[in-house]
Amino acid sequence: MAEIAVRVIVEGRVQGVGYRVWAVQEAWRRNVRGWVRNRRDGGVEALLIGSERRVEALIEAFRQGPRAARVTNIVREPASDDGTPRFYEQPTV
Repeated sequence: MAEIAVRVIVEGRVQGVGYRVWAVQEAWRRNVRGWVRNRRDGGVEALLIGSERRVEALIEAFRQGPRAARVTNIVREPASDDGTPRFYEQPTV
């Protein structure tokens, strides 16, 4: 099955609410590769790599986020597979 790669920026109250830890768990559960990190502008950025069905399901989950999060917008764009073998947290940019 062909894989896709999508870069997303999640906006809203998504820092200080456990969003990254939650995102890692959700990505592992869905067998999606990539990474997630905080941004200095208050958003969360992620690279999602996997089957289209799994990536789209994870993006839908990102719209809700963990209980304390309040997602207001998700910006998405096509990306390139960077070869990441699993899903993990990266440092803030």
